[in-house]
Amino acid sequence: MSKLGLIAGGGGLPLALAEHCRQAGRPYFVVRLRGVADAALEAHPGDEAGIAEIGRIVKLTRDAGCEALCFAGVVRRPDFAALKPDLRGLSWLPGAVLAARKGDEALLRFLMGEFEKEGFAIEGAHEVRGDLALALGPLGALAPQDDHGVDIAKALIIARAIGGFDIGQAAVVCDGLVLAVEAQEGTDAMLRRVAELPAELRGAPGRRKGVLAKVAKPIQEERIDLPTIGVATIEGAARAGLAGVVGVAGKMLVVDRAAVAAAADAVGLFVVGIADPPG
Repeated sequence: MSKLGLIAGGGGLPLALAEHCRQAGRPYFVVRLRGVADAALEAHPGDEAGIAEIGRIVKLTRDAGCEALCFAGVVRRPDFAALKPDLRGLSWLPGAVLAARKGDEALLRFLMGEFEKEGFAIEGAHEVRGDLALALGPLGALAPQDDHGVDIAKALIIARAIGGFDIGQAAVVCDGLVLAVEAQEGTDAMLRRVAELPAELRGAPGRRKGVLAKVAKPIQEERIDLPTIGVATIEGAARAGLAGVVGVAGKMLVVDRAAVAAAADAVGLFVVGIADPPG
């Protein structure tokens, strides 16, 4: 079993992966991205590095004996002018800036390619922990009803459309009306915007309606940045009055499946994995 270097951004996914490695007996080493990673990761073997300290990240993981790397967690696009790269990071910076002008996916592909050139294999979070992927069908006790079908179909189409332009991965549709699409603010902030819309445009507890769809971009680098939901997503959807959350089975990650199912059941939301639609 190869030793895993976990490059940890924000959110609960890196912690879930680290806990999985510890419980499964897989050797691992966590590089906590400074100012981003959850403090709870300090309980796991590892060290800290700045987002642009590429040489340090390579040295830490190589010295730890890591053969594979997994990049997990939220990392917002940095202000390149404000970065403080080390020498290796400085050598990567022009290529990263050039790639970033083409979009987030181009930037991610550039970075993955450079780490592969260093001799590391790249593993997706769903490869490290197979049970993270959303399965086909309802996750919890509730399932979408026939009257949710139009919103589900439109939300999936919109999410795919914005993904084709490398804008975001998620959209909210209610009664056929697009209430929000995700951009750089992320899903949680998008749901907060929906919750602030006039009550007549969205659902509410007791009369839930509307759907959040999260879909991988058509150009998605699936080893990193797959659509992800957790308990916070369910809480945000509930505050926005939505009826449910939809993703493509096998291509959306669920952080703490049992907790997400319980949270959804508690507030009366469905979470469902659908077959990957054509196109």
